[in-house]
Amino acid sequence: MANSAQARKRARQSEITRKRNATMKSTLRTAVKSVKKAIIAGDKAAAAKTLQISQGIIDRVADKKIVHKNLASRTKSRLAQAIKAMSA
Repeated sequence: MANSAQARKRARQSEITRKRNATMKSTLRTAVKSVKKAIIAGDKAAAAKTLQISQGIIDRVADKKIVHKNLASRTKSRLAQAIKAMSA
């Protein structure tokens, strides 16, 4: 347990940051799932629209360094590739 006032404050701050990061990661996962669900449904236009919305979320999470920028880029690329592979 933290003994100094500084360490107690740092523990409080870390907990708040951990919760915020967990929320943002959850938002990221939800955005990716929504695109995958649209792809499975087979509607290419809807999937592309969902991807466009999700890209903003993915980029926002990466900009805040909650996930690495390469992970965000890779995720967007794979989703776009999956949509492109769909039959019109």
